[in-house]
Formats: sequence, C-alpha cells, structure tokens
Amino acid sequence: MNTPAQRGRGTRGLTRDEVLDATLDLAEERGLDAVSMRGVAERLGVTPMALYRYVGDKQGLLDGLVERLIRELPDDDPDLPWQDRLRAFGAGIREVARRHPEVFLLLFMRPTVTEEARRPRNAVQAMLRAAGVPAEIVPPLQRLLDTVGMGLAASEANGRFTGGPEDVDRIYDLAEDLFIAAIERYADG
Repeated sequence: MNTPAQRGRGTRGLTRDEVLDATLDLAEERGLDAVSMRGVAERLGVTPMALYRYVGDKQGLLDGLVERLIRELPDDDPDLPWQDRLRAFGAGIREVARRHPEVFLLLFMRPTVTEEARRPRNAVQAMLRAAGVPAEIVPPLQRLLDTVGMGLAASEANGRFTGGPEDVDRIYDLAEDLFIAAIERYADG
C-alpha cells in the first residue's frame, strides 16, 4: 500500500533531474553504498518502480550521479584562447570536488555513458584541437589531463595535501604550467 506522499506524488511531475538530485543527496548524507533504487524512491516518496523510467536500474542511478556531478562543470567557451578554456575547466573540476569530496571519487569508478557525462571530454578534446594538437594525440592527452586534473582535485578535496591554501595553489599552478607546455610541444609537432 502506498503512503499518502506516494499516492499524492506518483510518477507525474517526477523528473530525471529530481531523481539525480535525490541520488546525490542520499550519497552525500549516507555514502555511495547507500545509493539504491529503494533508498532514492523513499527520499522522493515514490515506489522504486517509478524510478525505472528515469534511470533504468542501480547502475543507471550511478551513471546518472556521474552525469549530475559533471553538470556542475562550467560550459566551454570556444571564443576564449585554449589556455583560458583549459584553466576554467580545471577550476571547475576543483570546485566540484570541493563541493562533493566523497561522491567526486565516483568519477574515477564509472564510465561516462550519458551524453551529458561526455560533455567535458568533448570540450577538452575541442580545446586540444584548438591548440593544434594532432588528431591522434588528442584522445590520450585528454585522458591524461582528465585523470591528473581530477586526481589533484580529489586529493585536495579529501585532505590529502598538507600545507595551506597557497601551497595547494602552487601545486595547481605547476600542473597548469606542465600541461600547457606539453600541449604546446605537441601542437608544435
């Protein structure tokens, strides 16, 4: 038997965004292990079956959680120089990691399967092409940039770095200098 909240809510009016927001809230409050169809459904006041049209199953919830985190990244502005675009992207990753330190680690564990989740990958590849990086180097260099950038952000957000904020900023500045130099090297042939 449905509770009054479930009867009043049903699936009418429920959106994928609400499902993903509820999943993020649950993960942040109780950890990733608590994420389940039942747990999210309870949070939304619906039956677990009501979620299937939005996420499919628990794996879809987790894929959607990746998508939800990635939505917080800034949009790429192709009118800016590629260096500024790369800096903005790096700063965006850092901010998302700070807002969601534990859930952010999910980005290392799940593939990017939804179109929204692939948006940052596509943006970084566009930045590299704009820099003049040869086509065959773009995908592996993008993966390297993503992995190192997200690793730095996760390390900072989860307290791995010691020292003050200026020490952490120096690490980011060094990484930025190294990446820009590497990209320019590949762009020069």
